[in-house]
Amino acid sequence: MTETPGRPASGTGVLEAVSEKPTTQRPWICLVWDDPVNTMSYVTFVFSSYFGYPRAHAERLMLQVHHRGRAVVAAGTREQMEVHVAAMHAYGLWATMESEG
Repeated sequence: MTETPGRPASGTGVLEAVSEKPTTQRPWICLVWDDPVNTMSYVTFVFSSYFGYPRAHAERLMLQVHHRGRAVVAAGTREQMEVHVAAMHAYGLWATMESEG
């Protein structure tokens, strides 16, 4: 026997459609941390080449890393941030991700 959503099945009441998507997804962020190894020009290069940021924006992020110890370089889904963190590691930068909020 097949049941149709919204129509009563034999003796079970009305079937309800259930959404499989979560109603809210928490955004995740990718953080790049200051380290004593990489030069400021190299960090700027990485932000420009990997993320495609204009040079001025990449320099602002690099200065945040340098002066504040870290900068949020990207935000999005957990899977996207995992890719970005792995890419930053491949470039030799120290990066982590965390849930925002």
